[in-house]
Amino acid sequence: MRTFAAAVLATVSSAKLLNSMDFEFVNYISKYGKHYESIDEYSLRFSLYRKVDMEIQRINDTERSSVHGHNHLSDWTAEEKSRLLGMKNVAKDPEFDTAKSHFTSENLAIPTSWNWVNVTPAVVNPVQDQGQCGSCWAFSATASLESAKAIFGGVLNKLSEQNFVSCSFLQGNLGCNGGMYGRAWNYAETHPIESEASYPYTSGTTTKSGSCMYNSSLGIQAVASWSTVGTDNTSIMNAIYQQPVSVAIEADTAYFQTYTSGILTCATCCGSTIDHAVTAVGYGMDPTYGGYYIVRNSWSADWGDQGYVNIGMADTPGICGINQYVAFTTTN
Repeated sequence: MRTFAAAVLATVSSAKLLNSMDFEFVNYISKYGKHYESIDEYSLRFSLYRKVDMEIQRINDTERSSVHGHNHLSDWTAEEKSRLLGMKNVAKDPEFDTAKSHFTSENLAIPTSWNWVNVTPAVVNPVQDQGQCGSCWAFSATASLESAKAIFGGVLNKLSEQNFVSCSFLQGNLGCNGGMYGRAWNYAETHPIESEASYPYTSGTTTKSGSCMYNSSLGIQAVASWSTVGTDNTSIMNAIYQQPVSVAIEADTAYFQTYTSGILTCATCCGSTIDHAVTAVGYGMDPTYGGYYIVRNSWSADWGDQGYVNIGMADTPGICGINQYVAFTTTN
């Protein structure tokens, strides 16, 4: 039996029956492969889409440094979007007070811009999709750990986020209910992480943390130590030039969630109450809007600029709060 959405798509050939917003939404359904099971769900999703559309128009009318548009989140409820935000209790996280080392740096001779994504051979894996699980912290932790090995060890592994999600509860993480990359690295100091191939990610579709199925004989990469980074932009840029770093941001705003290109520069639009973990893989300098960080998200390549977002540089706490909880790991 066809879903209601499929029935609506069948009317595209009769577009004259639809107003412009109806037609845009039908195209949206087709583009992102959406499936609705009833007319009630269709009506709900359409109302959510219209609300986001109004936000997009408002932002684009007022902001000049960034462009905003629809993505696969445009028909999600607030509850569904909240499941993406898994950076929990970071303000009380003791790891950033008791980390084994702390990185600060003077203004060394680093290039004006740098992007680890453009390095050959590759040291950054493709953007992934965490799905309906608050596991952003695990994706940030693996991304930084993978790049550390690639840069300093010559091997780009694809590590298992599921290993962290299901197994690092004793370190203080809560699986799909949130966690912290520092706690994930604490786990990996004594539990070499398995590969994605041997321990595949399932929580994005099940929405469950899952029971720990760790097999130590399949562990391929461990953490040697990890360091926090100073909250000033000089220290952060110097750290990024060394290797990609894990960072935390506020990501619950339409300003962030509808980003498609440009640079996020509006501090009041984004906020600085941390709720999401990502990875800074580079930095740059725009002649009009100044310095910015190149950030890898975990909401699929359909989000943002092929999965990435440029976040402007500002004094601490930074745009979207990005300066507050910066850290990187060493590996063996």
